Amino acid sequence: MKSFARRGSLPRLLFVILLAGCSTSHHRKSADKESYRLIREKTPAVQNMDPHFSIEQTNSLSLEGLPISTNVQDFLGTDGESERGAHILRLEDALALAVNYSRNYQARKEQLYLSALSLTLTRHQFAPLFSASGNANYAVQTEQAVTVGIDEITGQPKVIVSDNLVEQHRVSASGQVGASWLIRDVGRITTAFTADFLRFVTGDPRVTTSSQLSATFLRPLLRDAGFKQQTEALIQAERQLLYDLRDFTRFRKDFSVQIATAYYGVLGNRDAVRNSFLNLQSSGKNAERSRALAQEGRITQSDLGRLEQQELSTESSCINAVRTYKQALDNFKIQLGLSVGTNFILDDRELEALKIQHPDLAVEDSIQIALTARLDYLNSKDELDDAERKVKLAKNFLLPRVDFAASVAINSNPNDNTGFPVPDPDRYRWNAGLNVDPGLDRKAERNVYRSALITRNRASRAIAQQEDEIRLQVRDSWRTLDQAKRNYEISEIGVRLAERRVEEQDLLAELGRAKAQDQVDAQNALTESKNQRTQALVTHTIARLQFWNNMGILYIKDNGQWEEIQGQRSEVRDKESAGKGQRSELSKPAERFASERNAQRVVHRFP
Repeated sequence: MKSFARRGSLPRLLFVILLAGCSTSHHRKSADKESYRLIREKTPAVQNMDPHFSIEQTNSLSLEGLPISTNVQDFLGTDGESERGAHILRLEDALALAVNYSRNYQARKEQLYLSALSLTLTRHQFAPLFSASGNANYAVQTEQAVTVGIDEITGQPKVIVSDNLVEQHRVSASGQVGASWLIRDVGRITTAFTADFLRFVTGDPRVTTSSQLSATFLRPLLRDAGFKQQTEALIQAERQLLYDLRDFTRFRKDFSVQIATAYYGVLGNRDAVRNSFLNLQSSGKNAERSRALAQEGRITQSDLGRLEQQELSTESSCINAVRTYKQALDNFKIQLGLSVGTNFILDDRELEALKIQHPDLAVEDSIQIALTARLDYLNSKDELDDAERKVKLAKNFLLPRVDFAASVAINSNPNDNTGFPVPDPDRYRWNAGLNVDPGLDRKAERNVYRSALITRNRASRAIAQQEDEIRLQVRDSWRTLDQAKRNYEISEIGVRLAERRVEEQDLLAELGRAKAQDQVDAQNALTESKNQRTQALVTHTIARLQFWNNMGILYIKDNGQWEEIQGQRSEVRDKESAGKGQRSELSKPAERFASERNAQRVVHRFP
C-alpha cells in the first residue's frame, strides 16, 4: 500500500473520481437532448402542441416594457396610492407570465418531459447494450512450507512438508466485456469476452491466465414469440408519449381559460369597487341634500335617518368591495406563479374592450366537431386499441413455452505460457436445442388474460361514457353561453331603467318631494344593475372560450393567448361555400380537424 501511494496512483484515482462527478452535466444534457428530440418527433401529430417545448425555467422576473400607472384612482381610497408606479398588465401579458412562471404549468411540462424520458429507456432496450466489468484482488494466506528434497534411501525427489508457516501472496484479476442486442422479430443475441489472471507473488512462481469468447442466441417460438412482451412495452411507451402530448395540449387550453377567467374576475371586482364608490358619492350627496331640506322642515327626520343609514351602509359595502378586489388580485398573482409582493395592476381597457360575440352555431354541429377534435376523446379511442393488443398478448402467454436456444464458445489454450492467451478457434464448443415448458401451471397467466378482457370491456364502455359526457359538456356550455347573452341583454335594460329611476329621484329630491326609501332603492338598483352587466359580459366571454374549448377548437399561441374564432352554422353544414371563396374562420379549424385525423392515422400505425 505504501508503494501504491508513492507511485502517485492515489491522486490519479481521486482525479478519475472527480472527472466522473463532472460528467453529470454531460448526462443531463444528453437526457435533455434525447427527450426533446422525441417530443419534437411527435409534436406534428398533435395539433396546437407547443413547438418550442422546454422545461428550462428562469427565476428572474422582468416586467420591463410594460406601461406604468401614474394615476391614483379615487375609488380605491387610501389603497389607491399603492398603485402609483405599478406596472399595468394586459391579458396577453398575464398569459405570457403564467406560461413562464406558473408552478402548475411547470409541473405539467415536467410530467410530459418525464414521459419522453421514460420512452428513451424503453427504446434503449432494443439497441445494442454494451457492458464491461472487472475486478482485481491481492490476497495473503499462511500455509505450511513445502519443499522438494532427495530421499536418502531411494535417492528420488520427494515433497517435504515443514511445520513452519509461510505467507503466500497472490494477485488475481478478471475482466469481461459483453454486448446484448434484442432484435425485434429475430431474437436476443448476447456476446461476451472474459479473461482471468492469477499470479503467485511469493512461493510458487506460477502464472495462470485464460480467456474465452462466447455468444448465445435465444428466440421464443410460441409463447412470447418475437419477444411480444418487450415489443408491447415499446409500443405502449411510444403511444403513451403521444397521449401525454395530447393531454398537455388540452391542459394548455384549459390553463388559458382559467387565467382569463381569473383575470376578468379581478377586473370585475375592480369594477364593483368603482360602482360602490359611485354609489357612495351619490348616497353622500343625497344625505347632504336631505340634511339641508330637513333643516328647512321640508322632509321628516325619519327620511333623513334612512338616507344617512344608506350612506353608512354604502361606505361599508365600498370597504368590503376594496378588500375583495385586493384579495382577488393577490390570489391572481399566486396563480401566475409570482410573489404576492409583485406590484402590478390589470388593464381596465381589457374590460372596456369586451363585447358580446355570440357564435351562430347549432348544438348538433358543435357536438360533431367536438367528437372529431377533442384530444381526450382521441386518447380514449386509442386506449381501446391498447386494450385489444393486451388481450392478444395475454392470450399468447397461455401457450406453452418453446424457445430455440444456441450458444458457442471459444477457449484459450491452458498450456500456452508464451504471453496472453487469446481464444483458440480450434478449441470451441457449441450447442443448440429447444427449451420446452408445457405450462402445467398457468393460473397467473389465466388471471392476467381474464383481467385483460375486463380492461378491454371497460375501455369500450369508457368511450361510450365519454362521448355522452362530451355531448353533455357541449350542450351545457352552449346553454351557458346563450344564458349569459340573455342576461347581458337584460342587464343592459336594467341599467337604463335604473339610471332613469335615479334621475327621477334626483329631480324629486331637489323639489323636496322624494321619498327616502325610493331614493335608496333606485341607487342600489343602479349599482346592482351595473355589477350584473359587467358580470354578464365577463361570463359570456368566458363561456364563449369554454364553448370553443369543449369543442376542442380553442387554439393557443406560444404565449398562451388564444385565437378567437368566428363560426357560422352554414359553413359547418355546407363546405361548398369554402370553394367559392366565402370562408369564415370556422373553415380553418375544420381543415385542422382533417389534418389531425390524418396525422393520428399515421401515428397509430407505429410501430
